[in-house]
Amino acid sequence: MALALNNLKPAEGSTHKKKRVGRGPGSGLGKTAGRGHKGQKSRSGYSSKIGFEGGQMPLQRRLPKRGFTNIFKKKWLEIGLAKLEESFNAGDEITPEILHERGLIKKAKHDLVILGNGEVSKALKISAHRFTKTAKDKIEKAGGSVTEIKKEKVQAAV
Repeated sequence: MALALNNLKPAEGSTHKKKRVGRGPGSGLGKTAGRGHKGQKSRSGYSSKIGFEGGQMPLQRRLPKRGFTNIFKKKWLEIGLAKLEESFNAGDEITPEILHERGLIKKAKHDLVILGNGEVSKALKISAHRFTKTAKDKIEKAGGSVTEIKKEKVQAAV
C-alpha cells in the first residue's frame, strides 16, 4: 500500500485515549474527578505560585544570600591551537569573523583569546584580542604571524 495523506496513522501504542474526568463512578474518575476532596487545589481556576510551600517560609527565602555578580567582568571566548590547526590551511588568515562564519566560535560581544594547547605546524596569520605566551611562541615558531586587535575605549562626551 502506498503512503498517502488518506492512510497516515500514528504508530501502534503511541497514542492514548483522552482522560474524561467527572463522567460518573464507572469511569474511575467520577465525583471529585481525581482532584481529591476540598481545598484550594480542588477548585477550578487554581494556579500555584512558583516556590510556594503552603505558607511555610520558602526555601529561596530561608537560605542566606552571599556574594554578588560583577556586571563589568571581562569575558573571553577561548579557542586552542589544535582546533585552528585542523580547521585551517597554511597561509590562511584567521579573524574572529572568519571563526564565527566557520562555526568555531559563537558571535558574541566578548573578546577572543588564543590558547596554546595543541601543536601548530602551518604558517597561520592570526588576529585576536589576546594570545597566551605559549600560543604566540608556537605560532611564530611555525612561521605564522600574530596580530593583537586593540579596542578603542569610547569616552563619554562631557
